[in-house]
Amino acid sequence: MLSQLRPAIVSMSLFTVLLGLAYPLAVTGLAQTAFPTQANGSLVRDTRGAVVGSALIGQAFAQPSYLHPRPSASGANGYDASASSGSNMGPLNEALAKRVKADADALRAENPGATIPADAVTSSGSGLDPDISPDYARFQAPRVARARGAPLAAVQAVIDGQVQGRLFGFVGQPRVNVLVVNRALDARFPKGG
Repeated sequence: MLSQLRPAIVSMSLFTVLLGLAYPLAVTGLAQTAFPTQANGSLVRDTRGAVVGSALIGQAFAQPSYLHPRPSASGANGYDASASSGSNMGPLNEALAKRVKADADALRAENPGATIPADAVTSSGSGLDPDISPDYARFQAPRVARARGAPLAAVQAVIDGQVQGRLFGFVGQPRVNVLVVNRALDARFPKGG
């Protein structure tokens, strides 16, 4: 019986070493060599080198001098990475309709007469989307310019300079990373309030 089990034990041990150790180490080494920034979480650092966030995970910005992200349903206060999820509310849900209406009313008051982009009032599937549309970023530019005491055209130039196009020219939509733009605004107009 032991002679029949020995080949199975040897092959299980071989596969454990190959798939449990060698393969993960090879993939990790390749990722660290070819894509070190992405492999380490796409961390964004301040001028002192302290981590201020990740370019891959959205975070709440509520101050008027910053671009605001999309609404988030992740966790009690939104942007909780340990509770990543959408709201699971359908288009006929009364609570969702109330929230969207309140958000749209606040945005109309902030920027009367402007068209409200869809991503300004809708959350992403994960609730942690770090990007917004260029239209939503430009919609917020007047508020940011007023709060920073900066010319509107200069704030729009910072935003336009950070627009990322479609991946490979055809995948996805143009986007603006909220954290990256807010860091660029802080560098150009150091108010941050």
